Amino acid sequence: MKKISKVYLGLVLMFLYVPIFVLIVFSFNTTKSRTVMSGFTFEWYAKLFRNEIIMSSLANTILIAVIASVTATILGTAAAIGINNMKKLPKAIVLNITNFPIINPEIVTGVSLMLLFVFFAARMNLEFGFVTLLIAHITFSVPYVILNVMPKFRQMDPFLYEAAQDLGCNSRQAFFKVVLPEIMPGVVSGFLMSFTFSLDDFIISYFTCGSDSQTLPVTIYSMTRRKVSPEINALSTLIFLVVVIALVLKNFVERRSESRSLKTKEESL
Repeated sequence: MKKISKVYLGLVLMFLYVPIFVLIVFSFNTTKSRTVMSGFTFEWYAKLFRNEIIMSSLANTILIAVIASVTATILGTAAAIGINNMKKLPKAIVLNITNFPIINPEIVTGVSLMLLFVFFAARMNLEFGFVTLLIAHITFSVPYVILNVMPKFRQMDPFLYEAAQDLGCNSRQAFFKVVLPEIMPGVVSGFLMSFTFSLDDFIISYFTCGSDSQTLPVTIYSMTRRKVSPEINALSTLIFLVVVIALVLKNFVERRSESRSLKTKEESL
């Protein structure tokens, strides 16, 4: 049974990662062929960094992801605090409402936001572009922050805030010194999830972007409609390497923090 499970796991990993490795290999191909490896070159990487359209879309994507994730984290954390202080029935109703955008298909959200922006464009001279993209990314990111922060409130002792006030803290000090450190793992997780979804989003961005402000996924889609360029292979390879490095660093930091906490516990004992 163990051998069968190992074979199954190997097949699953092969199915997931073989296409990525093929993409990486052909990003170094000397020709544009997607079937024959003619030689090894870094030409497509050099052309990638000289491509103004891709570089502009990449900068726009990162800028939108940073602003949207930071804004969504602040709004989502504030919303989670308000929801946590509600009574049982209103809390359940509001939580279900905030979960709708997560369950809702992205194409429905994208079309809905597009129609909303068209409605305001006719009355407020709102043009599709950076602003509409940013609003759309904040809109679909806030529920994920709430989803990550709320469990931390359930895990936290509900009397910590009152205890901090009894010990001399005002409302602001009690929140920043007691409550915020307790929910910080959820806040960080919500920020990272918002940032990741914002970088990766295509459907909602496709319906809410303008001709002068596009994200990288939309630009790549526009390029692949004509022909898949090896520059896209190079770009995908770099994105894959960045993600792998980020995951390795994250695991390294987590292991170091766990080992430090274990040492402090052992020393206290």
